[in-house]
Amino acid sequence: MTCRTIRSVTAWMLMLGLLATPVLAQVTPSQQEARRALYGEKLNSLTFRHMDEIFDTSPVANGPRIWQLPEQIQALDILYDVDGQRRTTADFLERTRTNALLVIRDGRIVHEIYRNNSGPQSRFISFSMAKSITAILIGQALADGLIGGVDDPLTRYVPELAGGAYEGVTIRQALLMRSGVAFRETYGFGQKSQMEALYENSLVTGRQRFTDLAIGIDRAHPPGDVFNYSTLEAGVLGWVLERAVGRPLADYMADRLWKPAGMEAPGYWVLDGPPGVGRAWAGAGFNARLRDYGRLGQMMLEGGKANGRQVVPASWVAASTIPQGTEPAAADRVQGYQYQWWTLPDSDAFMAKGVHGQYIWIDPASRTVIVKLSHWPAAWVKELETETLAYFRAVAARP
Repeated sequence: MTCRTIRSVTAWMLMLGLLATPVLAQVTPSQQEARRALYGEKLNSLTFRHMDEIFDTSPVANGPRIWQLPEQIQALDILYDVDGQRRTTADFLERTRTNALLVIRDGRIVHEIYRNNSGPQSRFISFSMAKSITAILIGQALADGLIGGVDDPLTRYVPELAGGAYEGVTIRQALLMRSGVAFRETYGFGQKSQMEALYENSLVTGRQRFTDLAIGIDRAHPPGDVFNYSTLEAGVLGWVLERAVGRPLADYMADRLWKPAGMEAPGYWVLDGPPGVGRAWAGAGFNARLRDYGRLGQMMLEGGKANGRQVVPASWVAASTIPQGTEPAAADRVQGYQYQWWTLPDSDAFMAKGVHGQYIWIDPASRTVIVKLSHWPAAWVKELETETLAYFRAVAARP
């Protein structure tokens, strides 16, 4: 029988439902090109809310009881100053390339806007806001007794890391991005960097898992000494979490966070390989609706309470978001860093943030939560972050 005949028979059997599982193809060259190109500024307002059509994914189910957030919609006639000029909300939305914006004050939605043909059903990529979600799940596993403590060594849960740079590193040190491992977080293609090679081999082609690099990477500093922001580090924490709970990250998240918090729609994780092989991209790959990111922020504002119940221990929320060390996190940083959450030295506000302008900003003083989902032209644009935070503060200062 020729290959052409085999393919024809297979297609015929699939059409008739005689094969239970379709034949899985390798990642095609066209898919690979899409995965490389999705960050481009001319298309990322679209690709950043269609990641499930570009990558393999794993769903995070929601439950039947939805956390209903009351609405008290107001006009956002906010004026803010940047570069010595007075700007409006309309200026802000366009200048900072906003796809969607949500403002919650005192538990009520006071403003919600979708742009660029996005809408309430759109599910947006979180990028590194996913790190904060992974940290929440680490706290849940501690509460469940599945992780003994934050000072446990990573190798207790992932013995494959023994003998390498992660030997002797604790969960706490990884949460604080202080493992001492020699990983350099750089963005963009054509740089021949660790990050580019890692993304290419795992997320683009699926030839390896994102965390495989952790086994053979070198060490640059003693554990605990130096802050070094690393998506690899968050990936290792996701690996630890899955080993500790004995389940895929998405399944555990559904049962211990997404359902009890009353999220309105399923989320999903981007996988670094096909289902059954790939793992959730724990440092950057979660996707959800705008309002569900808002619910997540409101839960953190309320000390872990959501949908009428204590979902995350209040002690873990505090440990994750209240600085216990120096602020900023390092000499070349302007913000502090706790357990995968950024802190702001000039206030009690804290935030989850991701490349290309993704934010969940939480200000306890004004009881304000702001979610901004963006499509910046590059991974990090200092001027756009400065303007974004100026606008957030102006919203929070409004009576």
